[in-house]
Amino acid sequence: MSRRALTFAYGTNGFGDHTLDEALDVVAGLGYGGISLTLDRRHLDPFADDLDGRLAHLRRRLDTLGLDAVVETGGRYLLDPWNKHHPTFFDDGREVRVDLLLRAVRIAARLELPVVSLWSGIRPPGIDDDSAWNHLVTAVETLADEAARHGVRLGFEPEPGMFVDTLDRFDELRARLGEHPALGLTLDIGHCRCLETQPVPACVRRAAPHLVHVQIEDMCRGTHEHLEFGHGEIDFPPVLGALLETGYRGLVSVELPRHSHAAPSTARRSLAFLRAAEQGADTVDALWDRLPGGAARWIREAQHTLAAAPDALPELFPAVGRRCGRALLPGAAEPYGWTVDDAARALLLDAPALRDGELSARLAEVYLHGDAAERRGVLRALPLLDRSGRLGAAALPLVHDALRTNDPRLIAAALGTVPGAPGYAARHLDDHAFRHAVLKCVFTGIPLAGINGLADRTDVELLRMMRAYADERRTAGRDVAHDVEDFLTGHGGENLSWPAPAPR
Repeated sequence: MSRRALTFAYGTNGFGDHTLDEALDVVAGLGYGGISLTLDRRHLDPFADDLDGRLAHLRRRLDTLGLDAVVETGGRYLLDPWNKHHPTFFDDGREVRVDLLLRAVRIAARLELPVVSLWSGIRPPGIDDDSAWNHLVTAVETLADEAARHGVRLGFEPEPGMFVDTLDRFDELRARLGEHPALGLTLDIGHCRCLETQPVPACVRRAAPHLVHVQIEDMCRGTHEHLEFGHGEIDFPPVLGALLETGYRGLVSVELPRHSHAAPSTARRSLAFLRAAEQGADTVDALWDRLPGGAARWIREAQHTLAAAPDALPELFPAVGRRCGRALLPGAAEPYGWTVDDAARALLLDAPALRDGELSARLAEVYLHGDAAERRGVLRALPLLDRSGRLGAAALPLVHDALRTNDPRLIAAALGTVPGAPGYAARHLDDHAFRHAVLKCVFTGIPLAGINGLADRTDVELLRMMRAYADERRTAGRDVAHDVEDFLTGHGGENLSWPAPAPR
């Protein structure tokens, strides 16, 4: 299924050691489609005397670089050099906060930007809930009315530790404001993992009707710390898949404000991670789309069963072939193409209920106790399960077991990939094991085209081994497979570096 791609952005609060122009150049140069612009003294001071000139310059720069943008209002010490994020809507001097946000709305309108993000702040101990709601609603109503006059949406962000910290509290704010049309939602993906009771993709779907901006980073349950992708607990392909599924069209902005010391490299890694995760989301949808209707219904029912009882996997997994069928998937070709039960088993193993620390043990259990088709299903699933790097090398023993067999379908499954996802063996096998896996394919007649990552993993030693094999065949008067000949011919003039010597 072909879908509109998400637009990834990066927050300028993660470029604290760069000027705004430098940050824009880096973000655009890396391939991002937008920025999330925090109003602060370093980048864009909303109180600057020459603000009009700066805004005109910034609008030209955004146009030249092809960047979309939103306005963020979380500058830590912008209003009070002694107290972070003060004053809030609940403090004496709250009119200063309201004035800043009114300026932000007008800045967004001048820059022709669609969204201004904001949050509630922390309720002081001396203010009760009713008073806090009154202060907040009065202020946000003023801001929403001003936003409506300028054609701007407010993106209200639930923030851990603040008065409005969850989606439930945001819904209450909307209700108290009479569902003001200018009030939308900024959803921080990490905050969902930190605080919400629902899985993160479910939070995305719940938020979708009001969503105007998305912030994204990794995070762990119960700890409000913005982490680089892959350093927390979030499985991102289903999250991005939910954004795509709901038709979200705004920016998805990386929010790593404590990474300014390594901003360019962090931004580069982040974009590569998000693009791979988005590709993984498309991969999952492609598998669902290719399953027959009856098979898809059975797998969804089986996933619901696992949600209540993850230990039911050993009973469900062997039943897949009988309940879903074993025909080739549409578009697949014999002898090593994906079958319906391959795809169904991969999707069953991708059930949210199995995404825990016991995943590798569950895979080993169904693989070691399964027949050849069940083992092939596990091997087919590995690239899908590792698409966020959460599986790591834990399933390599299963790959090594498959490569020790003489079953071409197991070997092909171990070295192949889910369409659109990086291969598991190509990512995790060391050089020695990968070279011998390639030779195993040659000996068993598996086409080289089915080996994921072969082009990237080819080195001088592998070429030497392949040439020795071909020379031995020719000396014995035997044919050399066409794809082996093509492989050697294609690498005949390449200047590949020798692999590092093995440690002694």
